[in-house]
Amino acid sequence: MEWADIFGYAGIFTGVSFMLPQVYRTYKTKSVEDISWGMLLLFLANCLVWIGYGILLPAFAALVTNAIALVVVLFQIVLKFAYRNNP
Repeated sequence: MEWADIFGYAGIFTGVSFMLPQVYRTYKTKSVEDISWGMLLLFLANCLVWIGYGILLPAFAALVTNAIALVVVLFQIVLKFAYRNNP
């Protein structure tokens, strides 16, 4: 395995996992008032741009990481809508 592969797989792990604690917390507390729409939309745009990059190069690690991250951020957006009226 080459260094580029190691960094690619490390990027997959960290790129997907850094939003998971927030999603878990939102799901458990059902509170979304402290979650910024700006952050969610920027993260969503970031995922889409990186997916485009991964398709065009092709860069498998970038594509997989951001496809999974896209699912995570979309789930967070669903939670933001679902719990928007909770205190």
